[in-house]
Amino acid sequence: MSSSVPGQGTGRTASPAIEVSGLRKSYGDKVVLDGIDLTAPEGTVLALLGPNGAGKTTAVKILSTLVTPDHGQVRVAGHDLATHPHHLRAAIGVTGQFSAVDGLLTGEENMRLMADLHHLPPAEARRVTADLLARFDLLDAAKKPASTYSGGMKRRLDIAMTLVGAPRVIFLDEPTTGLDPRSRHTMWQIIRALVADGVTVLLTTQYLEEADQLADRIAVLNGGKIAAEGTPDQLKRQIPGGHVRLRFTDPALYRTAVATLQVATRDDEALTLQIPSGGSQRELRSLLDWLDAAGIEADELTVHTPDLDDVFFALTQEVSR
Repeated sequence: MSSSVPGQGTGRTASPAIEVSGLRKSYGDKVVLDGIDLTAPEGTVLALLGPNGAGKTTAVKILSTLVTPDHGQVRVAGHDLATHPHHLRAAIGVTGQFSAVDGLLTGEENMRLMADLHHLPPAEARRVTADLLARFDLLDAAKKPASTYSGGMKRRLDIAMTLVGAPRVIFLDEPTTGLDPRSRHTMWQIIRALVADGVTVLLTTQYLEEADQLADRIAVLNGGKIAAEGTPDQLKRQIPGGHVRLRFTDPALYRTAVATLQVATRDDEALTLQIPSGGSQRELRSLLDWLDAAGIEADELTVHTPDLDDVFFALTQEVSR
């Protein structure tokens, strides 16, 4: 399998695989990272969200030893970036925004090249190559040039190449950008399988649904700082704006509801009312009982709770002001 730390799963209490404290990086007068702190336990997904230019890719480059930080402490897979960068490098895998696949080589040749770079003995290289090509459903295309692969196949091959060295920590920098929805869901399944094997994943993504689906914890990066950090549910609870929407088709019934529900926000043209609500089952039950007691029956009732889109826009707008 891809990980040397088996069986961590998702319901674990594990030691940190990634520890970042006070990380700073500037290019000239531009401060890209302004003292950020990050922690990811073993066998979890930490997602970095943020607008373009927020510093996500710079953070990944520093943690993967490609860029030197100006200040701060970094430990990945138990290895200190400042004192043992070679040990750290040997424990990680990186899949960048742009594919590292050589289109002139076949899928199998790309894999064997990575095995050679990891100094695997020939027999082990053949075994690892065959296992990973099978795992990523690439055996049928193994003898074909990678230039003939679809975008989703190239991305799968890219991650398979990353796993040749059995990394304990993987950095995925926007791994599904440009993929169609089916290929994106396939990639999600691959990431979940890696985490189930105990691999730790640091994921940057532009797709908020992707972070919601995959991440154990999310850090929202903006202006070089962490604007907020927590589980997806914790972040959603920080943002106001949850409501129940009532839609009416009978104008007379709508006017009665307006007179009764004075806390509601009205839209006379659409004949809708919005009632503030946290979206909990208890709140919804109480509201329905109240509507029944008042004799108000809407034609349609929908519940809106803040999602990661709301979180993202609220936090990045707030910090950018």
